[in-house]
Amino acid sequence: MSAQAPYTLLPFQFGRLRGEEYLLVNEAGEYHFMTRNSLESLVDGTLPAENSHFDELRSKQFLVTRDLAGTLDMVATRYRTRKHFIINSVSLHMMVLTVRCNQDCQYCQVSAESDEANQYDMAPEVAEKSVEVAFMSPSPFVKIEFQGGEPTLNWDALTRAVHKAEELNKSKKKVLEFVLCTNLTGVTTEKLEFLRDHGVCISTSLDGPQPLHDKNRLLRKGGGTYDMFIANLQKARDICGDRQVSALMTTTVDNINHLKEVVEEYIRLGFPGIFIRSLNPYGLAAENAQDLGYPMESFTKRYEETLDYIVELNLKGKPFTEYFATILLSRILTPFSTGFVDLQSPSGAGISSVIYDYNGDVYPADEARMLSRMGDKRFLMGNVFTDSYKDIFGGPVLREIVAKSIVEIMPGCASCVYRTYCGADPIRNYLETGDVMGRRPGSTFCKKNMAIFESLFRKLRDADDDVMDVFWSWVTRRSLQEVRREGL
Repeated sequence: MSAQAPYTLLPFQFGRLRGEEYLLVNEAGEYHFMTRNSLESLVDGTLPAENSHFDELRSKQFLVTRDLAGTLDMVATRYRTRKHFIINSVSLHMMVLTVRCNQDCQYCQVSAESDEANQYDMAPEVAEKSVEVAFMSPSPFVKIEFQGGEPTLNWDALTRAVHKAEELNKSKKKVLEFVLCTNLTGVTTEKLEFLRDHGVCISTSLDGPQPLHDKNRLLRKGGGTYDMFIANLQKARDICGDRQVSALMTTTVDNINHLKEVVEEYIRLGFPGIFIRSLNPYGLAAENAQDLGYPMESFTKRYEETLDYIVELNLKGKPFTEYFATILLSRILTPFSTGFVDLQSPSGAGISSVIYDYNGDVYPADEARMLSRMGDKRFLMGNVFTDSYKDIFGGPVLREIVAKSIVEIMPGCASCVYRTYCGADPIRNYLETGDVMGRRPGSTFCKKNMAIFESLFRKLRDADDDVMDVFWSWVTRRSLQEVRREGL
């Protein structure tokens, strides 16, 4: 930059979006679009003040003409807001009540055991001790998520954990939430009434209409689970309420070309949205990857097509949300962090969330626990009975994860135009490359995120009023009519 330049540049990343058009993103999370010629002038320090980009770049803290200290303070404030998740410490505590399951899903990430393998149950004492450790977190929020296998097969541990958490919270006064991840095939009226009475939300699984759902989600004793799922879904809604029940899908080769049908099934069943989730390479999903998998490029292509379809549904008066896009848009359009572990820097694994295995072993993320089921305990942080809270959350495993998942200093990430909004997945990096930091941008994690980010930014660049209204309705959780009325 020349000495006569009328402005000072502040740090930003840039990347070509399409043709001669470039996307710029700075540390505050602001973004801007420019042609190559204008970008070169900006970097050279020769962009004239009368240029159409100048005032907007200044207002977004890409450049400063005076009061550098004040501008840096504004950038620092937004940066601190984005990193606030570090201060809150661990708030999501997942508990593996059992590795047993009554289903034999072909893509099971944890390689679940048969429903007779009681040795894989979490003892009630382990459940209570895990809850005690969870309440040692300095976070004012504690969300306890019960996982499996099928956690309802170990009902005693679940009820003991809920009662223990409620007892501790009488003095701790934290914001306490419960989530049960269940396939719904084993719930009873009595169990659902317990969940209702103690405010336990239900997260279940649905892969689409019956032929798609029953393709991979099968009972161990044979037969599909769709009909049983539908019956128990209605029972759960009747007892617990519609808002207490959500669903999650997994994309396999069987439904990747039918995602619109999956969306329509979610709408037909009254779900307000969907998280279009790609296949993770753990457990049976890894063993059956040749039969169930697909190139990441195929997923991102189908994802973008389905996202466009969902936007059109909203514009036709059918409100419906795609949750992964909503998470990304929240990071792009607001200064706030999200609770999505994979989009945090450093990684939220062990910082925002943690998982307690059935035997009391503690791992930084569910994927790390899945990896241990594959025979690799590389990310074992400790055990609730043999290690202190300080040793578990201040030990070498978590320290390494933090040190090697800060995208601002990671090769291949530090200069990426999307890195302000992105994060790292150290466990998946290790699985794919044998290294916690991994190799980017060739990883499947980067391929997926970069493609979806690019798709979203193209839409933001086009700035179609109708599309933007849909996006803002998702981010603000308001109706499309409210967004249009308030001019967000």
